[in-house]
Amino acid sequence: MESAVGAHLANAAATGVCELFYWRDRNREVDFVTRAGRTVTAIEVKSGRTREALPGTEAFVAAFTSQSPRRLLVGGDGIAVEEFLSKPVEHWVTASP
Repeated sequence: MESAVGAHLANAAATGVCELFYWRDRNREVDFVTRAGRTVTAIEVKSGRTREALPGTEAFVAAFTSQSPRRLLVGGDGIAVEEFLSKPVEHWVTASP
């Protein structure tokens, strides 16, 4: 699942929709980070139900608080992977009007 989400994001980044990054600080990480204009989004991909907090996402948001990052959970208890892949990346990573 993470590879499919990553490929979807990488294709969008290749066409200029967004910039795509990976973030890690010590033992905390975020699967994907996008920047589309001034909008920064931390994207975590989970294959099963999420029973615990997402420490990587929480650490990222705390580290970049001045940029007001958005958070997305794909899979698990978040957005269904099929739904995420069925919509263009800009639907998920650009600021709402």
